[in-house]
Amino acid sequence: MRKGLLAAALPLLLSLGAQADYEDGVDAAQSGDYATALKEFTAAAEAGLDLAQYNLAILYFTGQGVAQDYAEAFRWTKAAAEQGHLNAQFNLGALYYTGTGTNVDYEQSLYWYTQAAQAHHADAQYNLATMYQLGEGTDIDLVQAYFWASAAQFNEHPDAPALLAELAAQMSPQQLSDARGIFARWTLEQ
Repeated sequence: MRKGLLAAALPLLLSLGAQADYEDGVDAAQSGDYATALKEFTAAAEAGLDLAQYNLAILYFTGQGVAQDYAEAFRWTKAAAEQGHLNAQFNLGALYYTGTGTNVDYEQSLYWYTQAAQAHHADAQYNLATMYQLGEGTDIDLVQAYFWASAAQFNEHPDAPALLAELAAQMSPQQLSDARGIFARWTLEQ
């Protein structure tokens, strides 16, 4: 009985330790002690806490408390993104798009932007619209571009209205009608 209880409690105890390390890391970062933040975020990240993985990636990306290392920033961003961390998903899309810490991969960029866009990340929605407009990582699809630009506008992206006007000028009346229909159905689901 005790072995079973211990086995059941162990994951909870480990996650509480990771959470405590993460919180200590946040406190250290807020006070400008990036070396301590690095230590605490690393411990929590290695224990699998997505928030710590995301923050550790930021430290590596910016070079705060550690030598700037885009490969490590990519590694930890990917770990957090794979666990569903929204901003990590967006950042991973950007890292793949620019080839920062990895090779340029528009298909992976499109995938990760889509993950974030589906969770209403306005910048991801806007970036998806431009990728569909330009055919980056996919075929050119002005209907999808218009849909994602509409979603970005719905989520108050400041550049979305201009992109929508640009796309509308490139589209046939049928494409525009299709895109508006897709967007209308999407808004009903929100």
